Amino acid sequence: MKRANDEARYYSISEVSKMTGLEAYVLRYWEKEFPVLRPRKNRGGNRLYTSNDIELINRINHLRTREKLTIAGARTKLMMRRPSEEKTEMTSQARMLTVIGLVRKDIEDLLKLFP
Repeated sequence: MKRANDEARYYSISEVSKMTGLEAYVLRYWEKEFPVLRPRKNRGGNRLYTSNDIELINRINHLRTREKLTIAGARTKLMMRRPSEEKTEMTSQARMLTVIGLVRKDIEDLLKLFP
């Protein structure tokens, strides 16, 4: 269930934090530790995350929490070529978590409309 403009949409670090359940400082730290995680920054230096960035964050979170890997282990696993079935499963789960986060954010935005 992908919106047409998801790829062009950017999310702030606070929005990504709410969607993923991770603190902003964790996201900033992961940027330093995972070379593949590089959100864009606007002129003011604010991070701008895409859906692909959020999927990557969800994959890293899965490796850290479910597979109990260290930062170095998760970094290595992301860089390795893995069997396509495992990669597909991990990518599907990351996408599902991204969609759940997007829906959660949309619901929160709708609830703000009703006092």
